Amino acid sequence: MLLEVCVDTIEGALAAERAGAGRIELCAALSEGGLTPSVGLMTAAARLNNPAFAMIRPRSGLFHFTPEEVTIMLADIDAARAAGLAGVVLGVQDARGALDMALLARLSEQATGMGRTLHRVIDVVPDPLVALDQAVLLGFDRVLTSGAKPLAPDGTELIAEMVRRAGGALSVMPGCGLTPQNVSRVISATGATEVHAACNAPVTGDPAFSDFDPKGGRFKTSEAEVRAMVNILEEVDTSSG
Repeated sequence: MLLEVCVDTIEGALAAERAGAGRIELCAALSEGGLTPSVGLMTAAARLNNPAFAMIRPRSGLFHFTPEEVTIMLADIDAARAAGLAGVVLGVQDARGALDMALLARLSEQATGMGRTLHRVIDVVPDPLVALDQAVLLGFDRVLTSGAKPLAPDGTELIAEMVRRAGGALSVMPGCGLTPQNVSRVISATGATEVHAACNAPVTGDPAFSDFDPKGGRFKTSEAEVRAMVNILEEVDTSSG
C-alpha cells in the first residue's frame, strides 16, 4: 500500500517524506484544488527521496483550456522535467465535457519519459468508466478519483468498479476526504493499492488577515496525520499478506 500526499509547500513535502509517504503530488494553492507549482518549488521537491509529481493546472475551475493556457501547460511540463521531477498530473475536457483525447495525447507526448496521473477530471466527465478506458489507451500510470462524489468514502462503489475494469492496466487511486479514520474501510471496499490524501491541519497562531489568507484560513501538512495514515496502510498490508 502506498500513500501519496498532496502538498503546496516544501515544508509540507518534507513533513510527508519524514512520516513515510511514498509519493508527493506537488501543487500550488491547495485551497483552489491545486494549481501548477512554481519552478522553485519543483526544483526543491526534486531533491527529495520520494518521487514528486507536479500538478499541471494553470488556473482554478473546470478543465476546458484556451490555446494560450495550453501553451503555458506545455511549458510547465518542460519545467517539471528540467527540475528533475518524476512525473506530472494532467486532465483536460473537450467542449462536451468528456476527456479531450487529442489534447491529452499532446500533453502526454510533451511528458514523454515521465510518470503521468490523470487527476479528478475523471469525476466530472459524463462517463467516468469511458474516461478510465481512455486513460488506459493514453498510457496513464494511474487515475485519481473520488468515485464521482465530493468525497471518496462516498464513492467507493464506483471506485471498486473502476478497479475491476482497469484490471491492473493502471492504478485507480482513491482520494479526497481520506483520513486515518476511514482509509482502511475505503481500501477494503475498493481493492485499491494506493491512496491519496492531504493530511493537513489548520495553521494556528497566525493572525487572521483576509487579504492574505484563503477563506477558512491556512492549512499545512500534518506530519502526525501522514504517519497515522502510513501506519494504518502498513497494518492493511500485514493483514492482507
